Amino acid sequence: MLKTRIITAIFLIIGFLSLLFLASPKVWALTTLAVTLIAVWEWSNLIKLNQTQMLLSILVALSVGLTFIFAASMQLIAVHDALMFELLLGLLSMAGLFWIFFAPVWLITRKKINNKLMMATLGLLLLLTTWIALVGLHRISPWLLLAVLATVWLADSAAYFAGKRFGRNKLAPEISPGKTWEGVTGAFVGVTIYGVILCYCLHLSPWLILGLWLIVVLSIMGDLFESLLKRQAGVKDSSQLLPGHGGILDRIDGLIPSLALTMLYIYLPIFMSIALPKAMVHG
Repeated sequence: MLKTRIITAIFLIIGFLSLLFLASPKVWALTTLAVTLIAVWEWSNLIKLNQTQMLLSILVALSVGLTFIFAASMQLIAVHDALMFELLLGLLSMAGLFWIFFAPVWLITRKKINNKLMMATLGLLLLLTTWIALVGLHRISPWLLLAVLATVWLADSAAYFAGKRFGRNKLAPEISPGKTWEGVTGAFVGVTIYGVILCYCLHLSPWLILGLWLIVVLSIMGDLFESLLKRQAGVKDSSQLLPGHGGILDRIDGLIPSLALTMLYIYLPIFMSIALPKAMVHG
């Protein structure tokens, strides 16, 4: 199992890095949208949508994605198109509110929501904002995107190996019995070392490490949230698409909150610099 997992990971990393640095912005957006549609399909299976409902969810995600890509005013890092910018910020803000306020309560109560429309809408919001962040951070800098992704991947790997070696105390046994507090500690240690290296080599502020710790917390929350959905659906993996790794959701669960909130953190000061002068003018 570990061998299969490693082989799959190697192919995924090579393909991903090639796409990250060599693809044009439009090719990157289209390719990541295709992956997002697979994630929407997996989410639809987890919440038990029928084929018609599943197809509708995929078509909505595809329509929204293509609209963002091909709209003449689509500029993720430009701010001259106030309407598009405010729409993107609104979606990111809703996702941020969910992860900051609602997801922790959901994880504590472990409540199962049977309203399929609500769950399908939530899935579209969370997955499309993940895609928006992938495209937006890539346009800002592929290296910035890679730094955020590497934080989540390193935390996940460090937690896995630390948990295997030292794991004794369960983190959330009712949601994911395999996760331990020792694994969480390993994730923080690994990411702290990573942060120290970044700060030393790139001459960055040590406050960066605090930001990386927040990303670790978000990635753990995303991982637990997907585990809760799978447990409620009665499945081990979101799909069998990736040998040794499960499905797309199993690979991006920690990225879903991390990317959206990172992008929101970047967008918010820009929005405030636009919104405040506008408010003063109209006031």
